[in-house]
Amino acid sequence: MIIDTSCYPTNLVDLAWRHDGDPFTGERLIEMMDGPFLINGKPRRIDKAFIQPPQGNTIYTYTDGVKTGTESIDAYMAYTVEMVKKYPERFIGCFVYNPRCGVENGVNAIDYYVRKLGFKMVQFQANMHAYRPDRALDWLRPALAKCAELGVLVKLHTGDGPYSIPTEWVPMIKEFPTVNFIMAHFGVQTGGVYCFEPFQLAMDLPNVYCESGWCLQSRIVEFAKVLPKHKILFGSDTPPNEPGMWLRLLEVLCFDPPQGLNLDEDTLEDYLGNNTARMIGLEPTPVPKSVEEAKALLAA
Repeated sequence: MIIDTSCYPTNLVDLAWRHDGDPFTGERLIEMMDGPFLINGKPRRIDKAFIQPPQGNTIYTYTDGVKTGTESIDAYMAYTVEMVKKYPERFIGCFVYNPRCGVENGVNAIDYYVRKLGFKMVQFQANMHAYRPDRALDWLRPALAKCAELGVLVKLHTGDGPYSIPTEWVPMIKEFPTVNFIMAHFGVQTGGVYCFEPFQLAMDLPNVYCESGWCLQSRIVEFAKVLPKHKILFGSDTPPNEPGMWLRLLEVLCFDPPQGLNLDEDTLEDYLGNNTARMIGLEPTPVPKSVEEAKALLAA
């Protein structure tokens, strides 16, 4: 099973990044997920994706001076909710917590989106929402306590200074040891290359996991040699990225050294989605044994 942990379909052009072209809708995302992508010579598709609003779209509703905090949250989450309901077999909901819409409003929303709508993940984007994770503790503690109560995955945007440097999250990660934290983008974004920080955190702390997307190809080989096998999770950050290139990043692990490390296909399948599936209570699926079996799965 292939599960993408980071996708951002929208019915609006991203209000922060201003991507060119038409809005990248849920239907466009599914078409891209369907590929097919060749992985070790077998045609595959991305079976499921966690979806959420583009981060830029989570800030405009509270800055327009019209909507209340709760109205702002429901406004920026509306299209994600629509897509999860429309395509439940392909999309899994990820709620975006914006403390500037009000901490109590956000905590109540986490409860509602997880309990009532079945969302399985909560995203924190400290850079876009402008707070220091190691200082804004009164904003973060109530939300993370709710995530701990619900047993939901927490994804942290990392890679940007000044507020999304991975180690800034260490106090909260240690304070909430029962919460599984995913270091999105492996500490690599527009602000810098901090990939060694998520790697070391995942080595040292049992509740830290690394999303593979954006990491450097040679570094992912280096890290995969020693990281526990359940600690690497596939994510593409689509859009702006195209998921095939990040699938390739992990496929290369099956190559001979020095580019790869002769990884077995079962472990690759864990990285591609089975690790994530186990974390959210889905049954892992075996890697297709042949091209014919892979084609049959696509047809089904």
